[in-house]
Amino acid sequence: MAITFHTFESPRAAAAALARDAAAALQAGCVARARASLVVSGGRSPIGFFNALSTALLPWAQVGVTLADERWVAPESADSNEGLVRAELLQNAAKVARFMPLKAVDSSPDSALVERWDAVASLALPFDFVVLGMGDDAHTASLFPGAAGLAAAMDATAAPALVSMQPLTAPHARISFNLSALLHTRHIALLIQGVAKRDVYDRAIANLDALSAPIGTVLRQQAVPVSVYWSA
Repeated sequence: MAITFHTFESPRAAAAALARDAAAALQAGCVARARASLVVSGGRSPIGFFNALSTALLPWAQVGVTLADERWVAPESADSNEGLVRAELLQNAAKVARFMPLKAVDSSPDSALVERWDAVASLALPFDFVVLGMGDDAHTASLFPGAAGLAAAMDATAAPALVSMQPLTAPHARISFNLSALLHTRHIALLIQGVAKRDVYDRAIANLDALSAPIGTVLRQQAVPVSVYWSA
């Protein structure tokens, strides 16, 4: 399937358009199947999107929300994606959505993988909408180049699951969707900003090595439509 690349004059315009498209997908899921599911990523870039989507007039009580990845920190930590989502997305109309966190009380991600995936899998599957980000090293979710276990996490023949990741270039142990879980959706959106990120995107598209540019594999796959929302 072809990638649909949207260009916007500002991050605010990109966030608004992404919010409209995500809301439409969630509404369609609720109408067709009486429930819908949304997977989001952390970081600063999606905050405008979270704020805009939180006010969408949706049957939010029928919507499940989870994360593509999480740092293994307490939800109260400034580094927690869960904390970010609760503060910026699960507000306004969206406060009644069902949120499924990835962080558990276990001491490490490894011991929580099966239990947390079973919890995530209780949401509407396949997911209706997955929103990803992209790092300067072409990682997405917590699928970092060079991390131990990346080859297994990027195995497209594996079952959808959570994996434990320890980045070489970023702090904190992580729990993350594997590639198959990221692709277990009806639609993928990638939100990126700036000329530097556009350069990373272009290089990732051309890089056929899944282990050095994980986002490139997500973008090149043919099973799930991808929309890119980019602002300079």
